[in-house]
Amino acid sequence: MLERPLIWGALATAALAACAVGPDFQRPAAPQIAGYTGDALPAQTAGAQVDHGSPQEFQVGSALQRQWWALFRSEALDRLIEQALKDSPTVASAQATLRQAREELAAERGATWPAVDGQASVQREQFAGAQFGQNGTSVFTLYNASVNVSYPLDLFGSIRRQLEALQAQVDSADFQLQATYLALTSNLATTAIREASLRAQIQANEEIEKLQQDELRIVEVRFNVGAVTRSDVLAQRTALAQTRALLPGLQRQLAQVRHQLALYAGQPPEGAGLPSFELEGLQLPLQLPVSVPSDLVRQRPDILSAEALLHAASARIGVATAALYPQITLSGNVGTQALTPGSLFKHDATVWGIGPSLLAPIFSGGQLQANRREAIAAFDAAAANYRQTVLAAFASVADALRALEADAVALQAQAEAQRQAREAFEMASRQFNVGAVNYITLLNTQQQLQQTRIAVVQAQADRFADTVALFGALGGGWWNDSHAKPTDGSN
Repeated sequence: MLERPLIWGALATAALAACAVGPDFQRPAAPQIAGYTGDALPAQTAGAQVDHGSPQEFQVGSALQRQWWALFRSEALDRLIEQALKDSPTVASAQATLRQAREELAAERGATWPAVDGQASVQREQFAGAQFGQNGTSVFTLYNASVNVSYPLDLFGSIRRQLEALQAQVDSADFQLQATYLALTSNLATTAIREASLRAQIQANEEIEKLQQDELRIVEVRFNVGAVTRSDVLAQRTALAQTRALLPGLQRQLAQVRHQLALYAGQPPEGAGLPSFELEGLQLPLQLPVSVPSDLVRQRPDILSAEALLHAASARIGVATAALYPQITLSGNVGTQALTPGSLFKHDATVWGIGPSLLAPIFSGGQLQANRREAIAAFDAAAANYRQTVLAAFASVADALRALEADAVALQAQAEAQRQAREAFEMASRQFNVGAVNYITLLNTQQQLQQTRIAVVQAQADRFADTVALFGALGGGWWNDSHAKPTDGSN
């Protein structure tokens, strides 16, 4: 029977184990700022009387839906993103990293339970009688079977702080998965919009080329009858050649965009089965939710991941601090020892032992203190990284908001420029037909009209890309539907 003082001593030691040294993590306070830009956000952007030119309304404080890409009303984009989330190696890697972090935490949790080991041995020994004042020696075989139990009393919270750090690592990996998910969907949407823009530019240039070919035939007929000069013919041929020179570059860019789209979707570059995208198949979202800064820091996965890493760094200060204090382990064993196997399980063969052991640092050459200072420095670095991540997030939202305003005004201006260029070309055509202007003047107005047409297409695509950038900067809305977010691949 155990002696009473030993029992009470063990209980008292266990009671002290509720203490954990080191700082308790305090979540960083949300910044108390009203907005992202220096001046107030307008109620809506400018509008233009062209396709995809409607004003977009800013809804400050509204929540963004998780499947934000559905706001573009493109079934092809919806299918592509759904498939990419299943096939993307980037997502698979992030899922595996999360599972790895969870298993590391599960393994460390084992330290909070007693370790139980079984042991059996057979040992041939020689006993010297001289050490007891006897003559001769005795040779015998000793059989042993025992169960050993050890339990570290987490007196100063080293194990609990380590578990706290590992749990924070799991949280960081989880948020990194969400960040990967957000980056993939944003890149897919942006690349699809880029493809749609290039297809529209290629189509416009092909139509311009056809018109210039028709115009060249007319000019050549006029030249044959002396109505225009040879320089007019050469000018039209030059304009046609310049338009044709643009097409290979646009087609090369389109091929590269398709390759990038296949890469994001987890497919080979040929991208068999990938849908094609055109601006006519996309709808510009007219309501734009905008989270306030205090909400953004609780929503963006990169900020939350940085916060989790800050938490882990805080917990590791506790681990390093606990290493400065004694470590107490309660251990015991029970088993049997006998000279023959048949005697192992007899009552008088039973042996046991129980008691605590203490390991206290006395001198380590300053290593333990340096480890603690290192942990504090790591926490300071994590805190600085967190602040930088928050500032970068605010900057990305501010950039997206400014781009939405500026590019809406740009589309408005380009649409007006196209209207004026069309009117100028029509007027020059009438004047040329009655001999009021020469052909070079007509050609110049024609080229200006062509340039404004391409510029309008680019400005339309910019508005789509700016919208994607805003949704990505706001965090993608993943928190609004926990059941629909990407899994960690464990199922």
